[in-house]
Formats: sequence, structure tokens, C-alpha cells
Amino acid sequence: MKTLIRLLAGVTSRFPWPVLAATLVLTVVFAGLASTLESASGQEGFSPDSEEIRASERISELFGDSSTSSVLQVILVEEGGDVLTREALEVVAALEEGIVASDAGEVISDRPDEPGIISYLAPVQQAMAAQGLTVEDLPDDATVKQLYADALASAGPELGFASQLVPEGSGDTPEIGMVLVFVDTTTDIDDQIDREVAVADAVREVDETTSLEVSPFSFALLFGDQDDFLGEVAELFTLAFAIIVVILLFVFWVSPIGTTTRLASARRMLADTSVVMLTIVLVVLWMNGVGALLQRVGVLGPLTEVAQIVPILLVGLGVDYGIHLTSRYRDEVGAGRTVDGGMRTAIGTVGVALVLATVTTAIGFLTNIVNPIPALRDFGVLASVGIVLSFVLMLTFVPALRIVLDRRAQDGDRLPREGLGATRDRLLPELAGRTSVLAERAPVPTLIVALILGGFGYLGLSNISTEFSFTDFLPEDSPVVLTLATIEEAFGGGFGETTQVLVEDAELTDPEVFNAFGEVAAALGDTPDVLTVSTPEGPVASATSPATVVQQLLLPGPDGTPAAPGFAEAALAAGYDPQTGRIAGDGDVEALYAAAREVAPERTEAVLAFDDGTPVAALIAVDTQAGDDRALELRDAIVEDATTLTDAGASIAITSNAIIPAGIVESLSDSQIASLFITLIAATLVLMLTFWIENRRPFLGVLTMLPVALVVLWTFGLMYVSGIPFGPVTATLTGLAVGIGVPYTIHMARRFEEDRLRYATVGEAIRETTRNTGGALAGSAFTTAGGFGILITSTLVPFQQMGQVTAYAIVLSLVGALLVLPSLLVLWEGWHRRRGEPVVEKETVSVA
Repeated sequence: MKTLIRLLAGVTSRFPWPVLAATLVLTVVFAGLASTLESASGQEGFSPDSEEIRASERISELFGDSSTSSVLQVILVEEGGDVLTREALEVVAALEEGIVASDAGEVISDRPDEPGIISYLAPVQQAMAAQGLTVEDLPDDATVKQLYADALASAGPELGFASQLVPEGSGDTPEIGMVLVFVDTTTDIDDQIDREVAVADAVREVDETTSLEVSPFSFALLFGDQDDFLGEVAELFTLAFAIIVVILLFVFWVSPIGTTTRLASARRMLADTSVVMLTIVLVVLWMNGVGALLQRVGVLGPLTEVAQIVPILLVGLGVDYGIHLTSRYRDEVGAGRTVDGGMRTAIGTVGVALVLATVTTAIGFLTNIVNPIPALRDFGVLASVGIVLSFVLMLTFVPALRIVLDRRAQDGDRLPREGLGATRDRLLPELAGRTSVLAERAPVPTLIVALILGGFGYLGLSNISTEFSFTDFLPEDSPVVLTLATIEEAFGGGFGETTQVLVEDAELTDPEVFNAFGEVAAALGDTPDVLTVSTPEGPVASATSPATVVQQLLLPGPDGTPAAPGFAEAALAAGYDPQTGRIAGDGDVEALYAAAREVAPERTEAVLAFDDGTPVAALIAVDTQAGDDRALELRDAIVEDATTLTDAGASIAITSNAIIPAGIVESLSDSQIASLFITLIAATLVLMLTFWIENRRPFLGVLTMLPVALVVLWTFGLMYVSGIPFGPVTATLTGLAVGIGVPYTIHMARRFEEDRLRYATVGEAIRETTRNTGGALAGSAFTTAGGFGILITSTLVPFQQMGQVTAYAIVLSLVGALLVLPSLLVLWEGWHRRRGEPVVEKETVSVA
């Protein structure tokens, strides 16, 4: 490792101009590649390789767009008022007319079993149509309410369902009413979003014409504003960049002493800050370019919201490298070394620590490769690429540019050596040096307190909740998010949720299997979170299956004539009993399905997939409202309801837009502990191997990692106390804590290895280590905290949480490096000295 670093230092110092030229060429190449980087939307990338995902993909493969319609929900709200009025009736009529007449009209579903638009005022509208009335014929709101009550008293299934479109218990003065718009689905996500956005636009046009609040919602609308998210990321990156620039100006300030004037100090401060921040910009460009290449070879998928925050992460972590390198270079030049010699020494000393920091940090992020969620795997890979590129550019581009600039100053005798040499006497190094008193005088009590706090942190880790919602990546004040909150509060989750049950591996033409579909529908009727419709026989589950399609085809039309002429005769001939909804044991199910397919091909093929005329798979679509919180309980309940199908030899797979996020939460919860231990163990082994090769002291690697392990536990403990859940963004904590904590402890450990040889006593050595390296660490902590702290101002909850958690990790990493590690090093070095191991005297050791 040292040989590689010396080679890198030699090449950079001898050939700075070629290094700068190569950097420029590669930047142009990577910038071009970065423009091709693909981004994901919606659930893409967050879904683990699970049974639910595979079922969803299999349903799309077998049933295409015909399997289900997407439901866009529109709510009419009159705060403290009433939406069972003449005005509301006019608004609903305008909604229906506006949607049908708009560009969205072509994609509105209109099937015999599923009208394109269902309103909570449908009972009133049907009663008016039967009596030949118009809105103008209704004298007052009381008439509307009477028509509504009379229609519901004799309601069929459709009108019975309409009664559920007002909040339960609201009587005849509901403040909220709902209109459902069924939109034909497409397998193209972007096209589906465009369709539903078009419907929402038509709704908003009506909203502008009435005093009622008319608001649309669908899950596709949540992802129709991806530009807002990207704009927020860009704004946060810019703010983080600006704040870190301000902090770096403070960290890189050069004391105007001796021959160093204030003008020279200011110029040097601006130059060092500009070089480091320019390098960060190059790192982001290079990382995006490499990311585009990795997408082309299939290593990365389209980048999700989690991966798109990596540039903000690099602003914080990458700057650390620049601060440590620049601080050591300043020390060397201030001590009288030449520009080239000072840079070679800086790279040769700090470079080794940065290699270790890069490797261990990359390991921390790469442990996400085993994560079941693709978005976190991609985040781990991209963050690791960014960290490695930060190391490469900070140890090539920064030294090369610094050498080119400083050679001219050196030749003109304008190099502010005295100011650069006074870095260690500034405020931060002075304060950091004073913390060594705990390591010198009370190392054991310090470690006991740290371990006790670590135990409390582990308790927090064990009890922290895991949460995930796609709405987290939208501003809390987004109209769509607010509408969803209203729907969830008033309707217990709304009506946009459809749970699908895929049935395969069964003889679908077996009468036992056909009858099992009816039994499943009956069992679903009293299952929690399954929507029902009122019928003369009582409430039944709002579900569609092969059995329900056959039943619906036998219902009479509005004029009393058969809805599907000829089908009743074919059903009876096949052995079907309309009274019981069952088929005889020797009935011909295949003929029954063939007859249904002939008279209603779309409806039949929405629940049955055929291969050469033979059904090979079936689909049960159930209207539900479990939401993310109760999705897994609903899934388990449906499994119980479907036992008659599984007993008949069928295999079932259950999926929905609520079950998939719930599965993500389950996967996150299962992976968090494993990721933590893999990261810590792998990083420890790397450090042990390195320290064994360098100085035959492998246990120094363990000592270096112990404070980092405590930092992770402390941070989880503070998350628990603060009520911050474990989610896709905070799931990056392990890698982030290692990325922040390991460089801190490595720099301290390696500097102590130098200082223990330079000074006669352990106390002197630890004071100098905390004074010199601790000051740079404090500067790094301030810049990193500034970069990540801006996330707390985000309108997105995950970013707010990440900013808060990162602030915890930064402060605690600094505490671990300045208080815990020095205590460990003092005890460890004291033990070695008591064993009589030789110590090289101060006068005989060269710092070069």
C-alpha cells in the first residue's frame, strides 16, 4: 500500500500538468456519459425480489392491460358544510361531463360491470333519470336528500356501493363525498401517469368553478411530479455546497503572522477552498458518468430517489479528504519543506490513511449489495463509486493543481509559509488538544461510560420501528399528499386499492375448482378491509372472479331482458345452477367458460388467461382498503379465505400496491441488523490486516473500529429517542456512520503511530495527536455537518430525517475519535510499554 501511495505521490509531483490534462479529458467524457443516466419513478427500484412482485409481473404477462382498471379518486369537500346538496349535484354532473369531454375521455373505462365513473350521488342521479327530473326541477337540498334516502332503500349492488362513498356515520349531511373514475391501464408506467394526470387536469378545471373543494388523487399522480423531487435535490445540493464553502473559508483561513499579510491569507483561503470544491464537482460528474456505464452493463438500474441523494453525501464525505490532505500539506510547507517535497510527504502520510478510509467506507456501502431492495443495492454501488473517485481525485487532481499554483508562488517567494505553519495554533486544534485530558487521566471511566451508552443504543436499535411510504418522497404540503391524508382519515384508506389473487397450477376446468371460486368470494365477505356492496341478500365482497363473471352475465339488463342473450341456455347445458352459483360435479366448465368468452370476451379474459382455448390461470380482483399498515394482515386473511382453492390443488399468489410497500418494510427490517454486522466485521478485518502488514500490530485495527461500532449504536439510540423510524433513506445509516467514523479514527490511529515514536511519554503523544489531527477532524465535522444539516430544511420527510441522523453520526463520530479512541490508545500503548517494548526517542526519528 505504501509503495502504491509513494508511486502516486511521485507521479503527481513530477508530472502535475499531464495529471491535470488527463483529468480534464476524463471529465469531458464522464460529463457526456452522465447526461444518459436514467432515473426511476414510482415503485420501480424499491421492490424486492419477492413473491408479490413476481405475482404482479406474472399478472401483467398473462392478463396484460385487461386485468384491472386504475381508480382515480375525486373528493368533494365542504368544510363544516354539506355535500348532499343541489350545488354538489351540479358539480358532480360537471365533473362527469368535463372528464368525458376532455382528452382523458378516451381512456375512461366503460364496461358493463364497471361504469367509467361512479359518484356518491349516483342514487340521486338514477332516481332523477327514472322520474325524468333535472337539477332545476329540484326545489331545495332537502329534495336531494329525500331522493338519496329513497334510492338507497331499494338499492341494487351498484347503488349500495355508492353509499360507501361518503364517510360512515355522516348521516344526511356529509362534509365529504367521493367520485371514482376508472381509467384503462397500460403496462407503460409513464403513459399511465400521463393518462391519470389528464383526468386530474379535467377535475381541477371544475374545481376552479365552484365553492366546493374538488381534489383528485391516485398513486400515479404521486409520481407525476418527479421534476419537483429532482428540483428539491438540486436545491439542497446547491445549499449544501454554499454552506460548506462558507465553513471551508473558516477552516482554511491562514493566520496573517510574520511575512504573511492579510491579503495573502485571504488569497490562500479562497484558493484552497476553490480547489477542494471544484474537485467535489468533478467527483459528482465522474460518478454520474461511471453510473451511466454501470447502467449500460446492467450493474445499476434506473436511479431512485435514494440514489439521487448520493451527490449530497459526497459533498460531505469528499470534503473530508481535501481537508486532511490540505492540512498536512500546510504543516509540511510551513515547516520549511519545498512544495514538491511537502506534497509528497502529505500524500505519503495522509494518503495511506485515506486508502484505508476509502476501502472501509466502500465496504460499508457495498454491504447493501446483499440488501433485497434494488434501490438500496444501487445506492450502495453508486456511493462506493463516488467515495473511490473522491479518493482518486483528491490524491491526484488536488495535489497536481496545488503544486502548479504553489510552484509559481514559491519561485516568486510569495508562499505564506509562516501563516501555513501556524495552523496548529488556531482555535479548533487548541480545543481538540484539550480533550486529551480524559485519555490521560481517566481512560477507564471514559470507556465505561461509552460502553454503557452503547448498551442503551443497542436497546434503541432493537426497538426502532421500520416504516416506508412512497408519499415520503413528496413534500408534506403537496396537494396530492394532502388529498390522500383526507381520504385515509375519512374512508379508512379509500377505494383505489385492488388486491389481486393469481391462481395457477390447477385444473381450472374442474367443477371443484370452479365452485371453490364462489366459496372464496363468500369467505371474503366478512374479511376485514375487504369492501362490500349491499344486495337484497345482504352485503357481498366487492370482488371479481370467474364465478362472479358467470353470475353477472346471467343478470337481466335495465329493460329486464337477458344482458347476454343465449348465455343462460349454455350455462344450464353446462350444468350450472343459477340459484346456488355452483356447477354440477359432472358439469362442463370448459364449455361454460367458452360460452362466457363468446358473449363477453373482455370480461372473461380479465379473469381467465387462455392458451389455445384452455384456461391456464385465473385472477381474483378484490376491492380493499387495508393501506400499508394492514396490508400484510389482509394478505394472510385472504390466504385463509382461499383454502378451498389450495385444497383443490391450486397455487395462489397475492399482490397489491399496498402489499408491495409492506413487503419492502419487512425486507428492510430483516436486513438492517445483518448489514450492520457485515459492515463492522468486514471493515475490522481490513484494518487488522493492514496494521499487521505495516507494524505487526493487528489489534490496532480492532481498536480503530471499536469507537465506530459505538457510534453506530449511539446513533440508532438517538434515532429511537427522536422517533425517527428505519426506512429506505435511514437504512443508509450503517454505511454513512462507517463512512464518517472510520476516516476519523484511522487518521487519529495513524497519527498516534507517528507521535508515539516522536515523544517520550504516552501523554505527550496523545496530546499532539489530538491537537494536530483532532483539529482537522473538527474542521471536517463542521463541513460535513453543514452539508448534511441543510437536509433538515427539506420539505421531504426522509431528507429531514437523514439530515438529523447524519448530524447525530457526525457529532458522535467526532466524540468517538477524540474521546473514546485516545483512551483506548493510551491504555494499549501503556500496556506495550510496560511489557518493555522499545520506544524510539524523539531525537532519532524523522517526520519526513
